[in-house]
Amino acid sequence: MGLLSLFRGMKGEKKDLRILLLGLDNAGKTTILKSLADEDITHITPTHGFNIKSVTSSGFKLNVWDIGGQRKIRPYWRNYFDDTDVLIYVIDSADQKRFEETGEELAELLEEAKLKGVAVLIYANKQDLHTAAKASDIATGLNLHTIRERAWQIQPCSAVTGEGVKDGMEWVIKTVSKKKKK
Repeated sequence: MGLLSLFRGMKGEKKDLRILLLGLDNAGKTTILKSLADEDITHITPTHGFNIKSVTSSGFKLNVWDIGGQRKIRPYWRNYFDDTDVLIYVIDSADQKRFEETGEELAELLEEAKLKGVAVLIYANKQDLHTAAKASDIATGLNLHTIRERAWQIQPCSAVTGEGVKDGMEWVIKTVSKKKKK
């Protein structure tokens, strides 16, 4: 069951949802995207540009933009901010040496004018590894509790096992559905 099944309950006129999938290189963004699309995740290569996946179900079109996370690509992230409905930021929970770097990148994204008020789902990925930090510890370390101007959620997950990935997407659906009703 992939994204299609998550959107079967959505009714009404056709709605487009633009999701921007960002994070440092090797965080697991593409693996999460392929997992959500029920695609094979055994042979993932680094994204040196971007991947786009679109799914239509029950009048709901989900467009996910997966942008590479290498340091030289990050300055180009801003070219994809327009019309974003949800930002999904992926953190490698087992790479604690890069927590400061990933925190700085996330903080910069949250300050971007074009992303003002955009809901943020933070996947604390790679929870299947014994060296992974808990999502609650990551949230505390990144001071996520200080975010007031937008809906946000940190979701522990493993892109490889699929655990927690769909839970995060369910939060996205609920959050966006509430916002679109207003």
